[in-house]
Amino acid sequence: MAEPKPQGAVSKMLNAAWVRPFLFLVFIVVAWDLSIRLFKIPAYQIPSPADVVAVLRTEWPELLRQSWPTTYATVCGFLLSALFGIPVAMLIAGSKTVESYVYPLLVFSQSVPKIAIAPLFVVWFGFGIIPKVISAFLLGFFPVVVSAVQGFKSVDPDMVDLARAMQGSRFQVFRAVNLPHALPAIFSGLKVSVTLAVVGAVVGEFVGSNSGIGYVMQRSIGTFDLPTMFAALVILALLGVILFWMVDRIEKLVIPWHVSQREDVIFAS
Repeated sequence: MAEPKPQGAVSKMLNAAWVRPFLFLVFIVVAWDLSIRLFKIPAYQIPSPADVVAVLRTEWPELLRQSWPTTYATVCGFLLSALFGIPVAMLIAGSKTVESYVYPLLVFSQSVPKIAIAPLFVVWFGFGIIPKVISAFLLGFFPVVVSAVQGFKSVDPDMVDLARAMQGSRFQVFRAVNLPHALPAIFSGLKVSVTLAVVGAVVGEFVGSNSGIGYVMQRSIGTFDLPTMFAALVILALLGVILFWMVDRIEKLVIPWHVSQREDVIFAS
């Protein structure tokens, strides 16, 4: 049986996790620039990539300063969604009664647009950081609950019965069987939650704020400063990617044994 040939340096670089998204991003930017040139789209409708890059270069200190309130509200809202979402999911998965009362209300709450109720948070809590944190929490809470409930419900009952037959306490069974089995689903929900928390924080800044990336975007829209608005969108995209990457790194550290974390999957006949 022939041994597989070792990959060359170019092949390894092309197979790196960051290269292909970067190449696709370059393709999108080139297509964006060509579309503006070919269809002669005016700058007041869509700015060119060069204009956006120029704003990022000249206004980077200000954009970085404005990104800190957004990042703080996002992280706080995300942590609250994980802190409350996972215990609520445990209650829903462990009790049919709790599920019948709570789960339908959670689904119903998702049909209410957060942008419609965000002004209420400003009325109740003022123009500080609290309305932004609450908005980020509300958008990030539901994915955590749904994914965690699915994870806890998918535990094999035979494994639970086996652990109980070995005189395991409820906590020991939960720690050794239920929680490890549900962790992959929980982290899937956390990944969705952390990106939605960014959206929630910006929604809160849209409604009432004098700082943050959402405030920069709202101010740019009012003055038709589209390059600055697109630059703010780039900052938001980078923030979402970084937070998603951090959750993914934590997942690899917590559940390295799961099949989703294996780099090479070998299919044998």
